[in-house]
Amino acid sequence: MSKAPDIYVSGAGEPVGRRAPGPPGRSSDQIRADIERQRDELSHSVEALRNKVAELTDWRRQIREHQRELVIGAAVVGFAIGGMIALRRRR
Repeated sequence: MSKAPDIYVSGAGEPVGRRAPGPPGRSSDQIRADIERQRDELSHSVEALRNKVAELTDWRRQIREHQRELVIGAAVVGFAIGGMIALRRRR
């Protein structure tokens, strides 16, 4: 039985890597299955991120959900601007 080389070489004879000692790790089928699983997980993560971004950037929804705060803020700004105008007219 022949032993696998410790150093792999390219067609040009340049070393490209060393074989790890001991039995090989995972089979190519296991690696492919792992890549496919990670691809699926990434796809689900990207879709969830898209949904979250769409939710957070929907300004109409934000207005509906924060209508009370917007009305209070508008009233405060209105009073502040009105007060500044009143002070300028006194001068």
